[in-house]
Amino acid sequence: MRRHDELRTQRVTAAGGQAHVLGPMRKRQLQRRIRLVVAATITYNVVEAVIAIAAGTVASSTALIAFGLDSIVEVVSAAAVAWQFSARDPESREKVALRIIAFSFFALAAYVVIYTVLGLLTGREAEHSTVGIILAAVSVAIMPALSWFERRTGRELGSATAIADSKQTLLCAYLSAALLAGLLLNTLFGWAWADSIAALVIAGWAIKEGIEAWRGDACTVPITALTGERTNEHDHHGERHG
Repeated sequence: MRRHDELRTQRVTAAGGQAHVLGPMRKRQLQRRIRLVVAATITYNVVEAVIAIAAGTVASSTALIAFGLDSIVEVVSAAAVAWQFSARDPESREKVALRIIAFSFFALAAYVVIYTVLGLLTGREAEHSTVGIILAAVSVAIMPALSWFERRTGRELGSATAIADSKQTLLCAYLSAALLAGLLLNTLFGWAWADSIAALVIAGWAIKEGIEAWRGDACTVPITALTGERTNEHDHHGERHG
């Protein structure tokens, strides 16, 4: 029975057509990495949210305030992953964690669309914000690195939740780039509408990723739902009868 439990905890993923089996020790190491990157993401996003909302309020910037609220959504997503990997058996919590991440995508998309449309209809114009430009530039540099590290670890571990959260972090990077472009265009050319248009495009992307996260628990091997990878059915058949 003990041997059976050890085998059950191993995950098999497809990598270049070769099956890679994770032993218990490697699996625990990868889970620790996930917890570390999630902690770093939560810490950064809390600081980012406070700065962005404060700067946005001062500059009457819809984009900056929305960006700060996106950071809060990112914290919710990362916290869901942290909650999952705090369990003795993280896979048992994967479905609920994926639902939380999916809802965070949908909530972000809904908020961005509503807030942006209202801004366009009312003709609100944001003032120049040096703090906002610096914050967006720093986020553009940091967020892709955090996303890449979590996604790479999640792929090897076979965690759909970690990969969904890495996409949430990547979305934050896209929002940072859109915010930076909008603030710069507003400052240099007076194009107050530029960041609103970019935000609507990103909202559409958020809906797509939310749907993928929602469906992530439907597969026998959760990672395939979000990575596009597929485990060789013949290999599994052979393993069952070998």
